[in-house]
Amino acid sequence: MTRKVFCRKYQQEMEGLMMPPLPGPKGQDLFDNVSKQAWEEWQQLQTRLINEKHLNMLDPDSRNYLMVQMERFLANEETDLPSGYVPPAH
Repeated sequence: MTRKVFCRKYQQEMEGLMMPPLPGPKGQDLFDNVSKQAWEEWQQLQTRLINEKHLNMLDPDSRNYLMVQMERFLANEETDLPSGYVPPAH
């Protein structure tokens, strides 16, 4: 049986995550309020940002940057995009 959440990104009830994606209160908030689809889309953008911007995940500034971008993405706010990125046409 799939777990349902009211997704903050899509503003509708959708399939939820199987477990919190991060430790602590932030992970619980994501588990309770972000759909599986939104999280998978964020992971794809996160990977592109890490690769294209050559982020070092040992660097606290890089990790903080990604957390800010994640919050913006999940709140439907403008996020940074990798250079030359063209979103797919729907």
